[in-house]
Amino acid sequence: MDNPALKPALTPRLLGVVVLAVAVLSFCTGLILSHGLYLDMRWPSYADTAGNLDQPIAWLRWVLGDLSEYAFYKHELAGLGLLAGAGLAWWANRNGWAWQGFAIAYGSGLWPWMLASALLGLLLSNLLWGWAVSEQSWQATFVPFVSLPAATVLLYGRGWKVAIAGALLGALLVAPASLLLINHVTAPLGLPNVVGAVSGMALGSCLGLWLCRPLAAWLQATGEPAGPVPPARPVEQSHGLGWMARRVLADFSEAPFFGNELASLGLLGGILLAYALSPDATVYGSGLLLPILAAQALASAVGVLVWRRQWIRHGWYPTYIPLVSVAPAAVLVHGGTWPVVLIGATLGALIAPPLAKWLGGFLPGWLHGFIANVISMALGTLLILPLIGLVLHWSS
Repeated sequence: MDNPALKPALTPRLLGVVVLAVAVLSFCTGLILSHGLYLDMRWPSYADTAGNLDQPIAWLRWVLGDLSEYAFYKHELAGLGLLAGAGLAWWANRNGWAWQGFAIAYGSGLWPWMLASALLGLLLSNLLWGWAVSEQSWQATFVPFVSLPAATVLLYGRGWKVAIAGALLGALLVAPASLLLINHVTAPLGLPNVVGAVSGMALGSCLGLWLCRPLAAWLQATGEPAGPVPPARPVEQSHGLGWMARRVLADFSEAPFFGNELASLGLLGGILLAYALSPDATVYGSGLLLPILAAQALASAVGVLVWRRQWIRHGWYPTYIPLVSVAPAAVLVHGGTWPVVLIGATLGALIAPPLAKWLGGFLPGWLHGFIANVISMALGTLLILPLIGLVLHWSS
């Protein structure tokens, strides 16, 4: 029987208050982000933001846009939507609601600490390295949000020592590693920026976690043991079509270690709203949001379908990898045509997840498994994008 203590009453009055609060917050945020409370008919484009980072509102847009940068969206509304959806998922998880979807942060109960560390690392990254950003010079200031800070919390547990250590290491090691590789290796060689960004995540995170090893006892001596997370009623026992659809959706928020459908819905809802307001404001002003979304959804769908048995066997499998690397990078490099979407998504789904799983077998226990995933992102992109170019050349 269901435990009534795990299901707080959701009265119409409470629901109305929640909806009203979300609406007011969204409205106020929109006002703040719209040229200092001046609303014109066009939402600022990516170029408007990147070219005016000396203005506080533009700088705020850039930082909030970093929250969705891992998916190549780079828009503040997508970032806010991701956080809103994730917050709702965490609340539902804490209260044992069945509609929470896949338990956020893998059911660890560490999501608030992961978020605090990741946001602090992101803020420090922009404060330390934001000077290098201009309209002509993109920089990967977003990388701490989806790398070392959250991984440190997952490895060492909750507490401000862990959260602050992860944030500092992310800003001081991961961000500069990615910036150096992009500006001095991948960009001069004409390689996609994502290769330098994820390679920097791998290098900086390895160094940061190596530095944490002698401090492990100190980091874990927080005096704040993890509290129990009430279990939700099982949403679905089988791994059928419903599970597959939910898994594809959850993959959109897997990179920041959320892995939850509600978080993904917030992300996707935010970026679609942004596209409706101003297509030039999304995906670096390229106008390629829709083919990128198609490639991402296809990459995850193919991956979940092909590697479904691996999901069942291991309980988790990195089918999200091409969604945040090969698939969108192929569209940005080769264009948003259907051949590019189909080839990039399919090859990424077939190659990148098992490559990451294989690489993970070589990692020592003190490294988090996401490092194998980001290495797979870099290698998969380096392998697949030239193949797409050859196919396009032969078919022309």
